[in-house]
Amino acid sequence: MTAESPTQTVRRLFPLLAEGKSAEAAALFADSVSFSIPHPPGIPWVPEVDSADGMRTFFELLQAHVRAKEFDLRQVIAEGEDVVLIGRMVSEVKQTGRDIDTAFALHTTVRDGRITRYHLYEDTYAVARAYFGD
Repeated sequence: MTAESPTQTVRRLFPLLAEGKSAEAAALFADSVSFSIPHPPGIPWVPEVDSADGMRTFFELLQAHVRAKEFDLRQVIAEGEDVVLIGRMVSEVKQTGRDIDTAFALHTTVRDGRITRYHLYEDTYAVARAYFGD
């Protein structure tokens, strides 16, 4: 049996998150994770993360504060261990009822079948407006 490709590993993440399966999603990550989501200070769903357990905490916080509405994966670029996903997502901040509508790029790295990098780039101004208001 052939091992799954880095792209296949990363693509398994999103259905698990859509189903609210934080533990199963976190199990796709290595013991040590490089995590980065630039965000405005005070956003409660972006903790400090450096491990699979930290990813589980992140996914649980995200589900507690944000409701996914749309996820449009437009392009997947893979080379070696790196997989970059480009798309658009719309999420509702539960506390305010306002939407975050943003293009995104997610840079992941997969080593030995586990995700070791999760760097998400999105419109931080849209995040701030949806959470804090104008």
